[in-house]
Amino acid sequence: MSINSFGARRTLEVDGQSYQIYGVDAVEGSADLPYSLKVLLENLLRTEDGANITTDQISSLGHWDPEAQPSHEIQFTPARVIMQDFTGVPCIVDLATMREAVADLGGNPEQVNPLSPAEMVIDHSVIVDSFGTPRAFEFNQEMEYQRNRERYQFLRWGQGAFENFRVVPPGTGIVHQVNIEHLARVTFVGEEDGRKVAYPDTCVGTDSHTTMVNGLGVVGWGVGGIEAEAAMLGQPVSMLVPRVVGFKLHGALAEGVTATDLVLTITQMLREHKVVGKFVEFYGPGVAAVPLANRATLGNMSPEYGSTIAVFPIDQVTLDYLRLTGRPEHQIALVEAYARAQGMWHDPDHEPRYSEYLELDLSTVEPSLAGPKRPQDRIPLAGSKQAFEKVVPRYSSQPDITVPVTLSDDRSFDLRNGAVSVAAITSCTNTSNPSVMISAGLVARKARALGLSPKPWVKTSLAPGSQVVTDYLDRSGLTSDLDALGFDLVGYGCTTCIGNTGPLIPEISAAVNENDMAVTAVLSGNRNFEGRISPDVKMNYLASPPLVVVYALAGTMDIDLASEPIGTASDGTDVFMKDVWPSAEEIEQIVGSAISADMYTSRYADVFEGGPRWKSLETPDGKTFAWDPESTYVRKLPIFDGMPAEPQPVGDITGARVLLKLGDSVTTDHISPAGAIKADSPAGRWLAERGIARKDFNSYGSRRGNHEVMMRGTFANIRLRNQLAPGTEGGFTRDLTVDGGPVTTVFDASQHYQAAGIPLVVLGGKEYGSGSSRDWAAKGTMLLGVRAVITESYERIHRSNLIGMGVLPLQFPEGFSADSLGLDGTETFEITGVDAINEKIPETVHVRATAPADAPARTVEFDAVVRIDTPGEREYYLNGGILQYVLRHMASR
Repeated sequence: MSINSFGARRTLEVDGQSYQIYGVDAVEGSADLPYSLKVLLENLLRTEDGANITTDQISSLGHWDPEAQPSHEIQFTPARVIMQDFTGVPCIVDLATMREAVADLGGNPEQVNPLSPAEMVIDHSVIVDSFGTPRAFEFNQEMEYQRNRERYQFLRWGQGAFENFRVVPPGTGIVHQVNIEHLARVTFVGEEDGRKVAYPDTCVGTDSHTTMVNGLGVVGWGVGGIEAEAAMLGQPVSMLVPRVVGFKLHGALAEGVTATDLVLTITQMLREHKVVGKFVEFYGPGVAAVPLANRATLGNMSPEYGSTIAVFPIDQVTLDYLRLTGRPEHQIALVEAYARAQGMWHDPDHEPRYSEYLELDLSTVEPSLAGPKRPQDRIPLAGSKQAFEKVVPRYSSQPDITVPVTLSDDRSFDLRNGAVSVAAITSCTNTSNPSVMISAGLVARKARALGLSPKPWVKTSLAPGSQVVTDYLDRSGLTSDLDALGFDLVGYGCTTCIGNTGPLIPEISAAVNENDMAVTAVLSGNRNFEGRISPDVKMNYLASPPLVVVYALAGTMDIDLASEPIGTASDGTDVFMKDVWPSAEEIEQIVGSAISADMYTSRYADVFEGGPRWKSLETPDGKTFAWDPESTYVRKLPIFDGMPAEPQPVGDITGARVLLKLGDSVTTDHISPAGAIKADSPAGRWLAERGIARKDFNSYGSRRGNHEVMMRGTFANIRLRNQLAPGTEGGFTRDLTVDGGPVTTVFDASQHYQAAGIPLVVLGGKEYGSGSSRDWAAKGTMLLGVRAVITESYERIHRSNLIGMGVLPLQFPEGFSADSLGLDGTETFEITGVDAINEKIPETVHVRATAPADAPARTVEFDAVVRIDTPGEREYYLNGGILQYVLRHMASR
């Protein structure tokens, strides 16, 4: 219970029910705080304990200086934790491992339970093996259960063994869409001394796109799995109060412009504005013109422009959405009453104090797509043909190549660079948005009526974010139109967007790989990084669902959609995009008539129960898990093996060698890929040695519960370029323990270094670790023997994750890089001053890099910035990681 120094505790009456709340207006200066900081302020008031959260900290937040650089640390306690299965399975593996480790240290294993509600949606494991057929969904789900039976049995065990942990079974929907449609409370209700307490719904999630819930006014963001586990176990999230960017909206979108176009425009603006680590908050008169689904789409893309959150305040649009999705009327009344009582209800005429300001007239947004490899690389649709032709020489040694192809059904055609090999309506970003999903269906209806169909080289798929999407497509009659164009339902999950695209049409794959072709993927997702969508596809483009259908019909990115035909009608006339593009009136008419609250209440009535496949899984009993030593999916993580009750002091890093020297924008996909496992990779060889057939390798993402696979897959992305091994692409490096430094795999080299007792470092450029909040990008780095990473800059989550695994994040001095300092990666590194962290966080440590004995004498010295940013992070680092810190505290209790 809060010690309530500010007298903030009071009563809120809603429909005859009483709730205790903590009024933020009790703190001087709170009235003009941004919405998001009011939420943080309430969090501190409610959890004030005089030790971790003090009156000074609360007062400081009330008097927040928007101009100041972040320096004020707070302890934020989220109301709940949300997970998807790729990142959630290792969390539950860690909790199961912690139960045994607590027992080894003399504690009670059953005290290892989530203290905050933890909910997991299994959505990342379905692969598009089958497509373009009415049986695709059933076939893909059957294959999903066959591949993932061990993982799913383990999760069913966890659902029974751990308190406060619930699982939404496979085939239900995508985590972020299920979150906004059902799990999010907006105003949370807890209990304190027998009284109901109302407070803002806040969350952290093990997926970077947790920020989708920001569209509902819920302050939540993605964290690494290890940080999420700590939050589940009662540890607050240590953070610096961020700068807040106010993004003022005016006007409304023009006819024919979609939510996707708006998102790609704002993504480009915010990435250029540099908002990494900042809060973004939308406000102003244009907010009311942004539907909730569009708000959620904007929130979803927050990681793509780098902000921690991108939040909309609560208003009537929020309430209308809660009512549409079947939330109880009392809950809706509570949300409104609470928001108004706390000054958290949006007033379009009120301008809070912000650190920085941006502004957009919504009417100026134009149709767009983004690619070929980053979400922020927006291209106006009108210039897409020229943009493609400009970059294709980078991706194919023969830009004008033509390859004749004959399919198994005897259809023949010429394949060219730019051919759309994948057209996928997929991912939480857009499939939560009825207007763009209905729009895609209307494009399909118009194209079908004209006799158009996708080109034969296109793999088409439809993976909605929830079963409700199927309901309203069925009710509007659009399902049959999408099916007719090959956009049959393939699954309810994150498919193509996470790399679960499945194989291309075999003849297309062969032509691409034999002729170094640059075919393309067009998807309605949020990520298009290199190597992510398919190993056969080099160029990936993000587009709205209706535009995905258009590109499937056109079959190529090398087209001007404004002036060139996308196909030929059954009467022989040319068909242009304008002939199939629906009007806003058509879309709104179907959205208004086809969607109702009963769809949501029906679909979510028993969302945690699952179907016959889920219920029939054999599930082990017991409060500790019976590990199978032969399992290739779920293995006990070795990070607690031999851990002493008290941590040893940290020391300097001497005699270290460079494992990889990397450039700018190295993502967590590069560090820990989620897609296919190559047969000749260390992970593939490990699986083959255990009798696993190539067809059953599954993906790296699905095997995150097995450290043997994951550490072999670290830095194994097929598009990774290690400058220490020039001329290679993929998970390769030089092994400098051997004369001549031969090129070998990253994993094999790391094993040699560790056997010789040689610590490792990684050198990187700007935006190191951008992308998904992958705990394995840090776990794998640690298990490979890497003690420190030195870069020009970090994305927020990965830097935090490195500390959470006991890896020291360092930064080159401002204006310097590995190249400008003359480092080529062959040097031996001495990092001194690390031992100072035992007393306090030093600003810098000293780095001395010495050229090898067989090279001209050369020494490079510089002071690297220590990126341990908070006292809490220092404690985690001193303990060897956040889990070790939590475990020791549990055992001591």
